[in-house]
Amino acid sequence: MTKKAVLIGALDTKGQEFLYVKEKLEACGVATLMVDTGVLGNPLFQPDVSASEVARAGGSSIEELRSTNDRGTAISVMTRGAAEIVAGLEKQGLVGAAFGMGGTAGTTVAAAALQGLPIGVPKLLVSTVASGNTKPYIGVKDVTMMYSVVDIAGINQLSRRILSNAAHALAGMITYMDTEQETVEDKVTLGITMFGVTTPCATRVRETLERYGYDLLVFHATGTGGLAMEELIKAGYIQGVADITTTELADHLVGGIFDAGPNRLEAAGRSGIPQVVSVGALDMVNFGPPETVPTQFKERSFYQHNPTTTLMRTTVSENRELGRLLATKLNAGTAPTLVVFPKAGVSLLDMDARPFDGKEERQALYEGIKEHLRSNIPMIDMEEDINDPAVADVIAENLHKLLELNKRG
Repeated sequence: MTKKAVLIGALDTKGQEFLYVKEKLEACGVATLMVDTGVLGNPLFQPDVSASEVARAGGSSIEELRSTNDRGTAISVMTRGAAEIVAGLEKQGLVGAAFGMGGTAGTTVAAAALQGLPIGVPKLLVSTVASGNTKPYIGVKDVTMMYSVVDIAGINQLSRRILSNAAHALAGMITYMDTEQETVEDKVTLGITMFGVTTPCATRVRETLERYGYDLLVFHATGTGGLAMEELIKAGYIQGVADITTTELADHLVGGIFDAGPNRLEAAGRSGIPQVVSVGALDMVNFGPPETVPTQFKERSFYQHNPTTTLMRTTVSENRELGRLLATKLNAGTAPTLVVFPKAGVSLLDMDARPFDGKEERQALYEGIKEHLRSNIPMIDMEEDINDPAVADVIAENLHKLLELNKRG
């Protein structure tokens, strides 16, 4: 069955542009499949999946959407419908790549469908909003966004060049996706969380586990990094975790910008995969430039990590609650789990004579974990700080042991 480039968009208002991209792709030898999401009128050309089918998949009908004439409702329905249709095409093995374009509405509709596809399937969005906040459209998937520069409204000297580039980029991705892929051994894939202030630990853990033959995925704990790892665990891509840097819990609790949401640190436990967890960078909450720090925190301790990142020291009470949260999340899982607590510091800033050195804060964090952690989840106390090689070695060796035991059943 031939995989195709699935095009998702409104053929009543963007038909000319989609026809141009479709013809460019087909000229490159790439088969296409057009999903129409237009509500206002008839399509410029015949799609493979009609707007009526998309509306039904979204829980309504074209007739109802047109009679209601509510733009917000129409976008919501077609967003759900497009995601449902494309997911169905993926299950049939038809999706080799996916493409969408538009303004905020067209980008929203197509992005939902693209985010539902597995990581590795080429995904490209040409959008008027690609130079702004792209997080809602990319989520935690490998979506490529191209800024359209001008509005997507007709084929002109500039849009022709941009859409041609987009079509040829997608054609290249789908054509060479398999042929250019290196043949690799079937390795067990592990996830590691890292931050700048836990890099020495994460690097040594990665290098040790690589010597054991594992394939390592390293996630920067910036909110989306943690979310991406959790999604890959749920999808079955990751078979074990060295969750060294759990700092996203602090941002979620206090209101920092690197919040990974309420379900961080839960996927491994629910999936039953081995995990070694530590408390990396729980000494800090992340904000943007100094002027973006909420006024209620003005009396707190800060460290200017760089011009765009301001770090705020977590308090004793926050650390006690973070310990409780971490323990509660681990208690709810069924995975083989071990906690490593470095008593001399949880980051490069939380060490003797460093800006965030906090013995009371670390003690509160420790007590919060110890008081609430299930008795059958081991916790190894270490006198060193998190970036000491001894801590990294304990994390790596214990994860390897858990994986070996898990493999034996």
